[in-house]
Amino acid sequence: MVADVIRVVIAVAAMVLIIRVGIRMMRGMVQPPPDPEPGEMRRVSIRYRCSMCGTELRLTMAPDGDPPPPKHCQEEMDLVAPIDD
Repeated sequence: MVADVIRVVIAVAAMVLIIRVGIRMMRGMVQPPPDPEPGEMRRVSIRYRCSMCGTELRLTMAPDGDPPPPKHCQEEMDLVAPIDD
């Protein structure tokens, strides 16, 4: 009789613990990641091509999500549309 009560108490405690951990995990997935601090780099995948000589450049890190195009041959490079793989 006492053993049954102890088992029920342990089961209820485990259930409450599992639910609380699950709710915290779900809240963590719903919240957007925090904004990076000023000066911190972000991952990007942008390709540019020089219209004068054809040189291509791929940016992988930038201070913001939409960096200005770099210059080559004294002209701004053209954005190359990404190819879906």
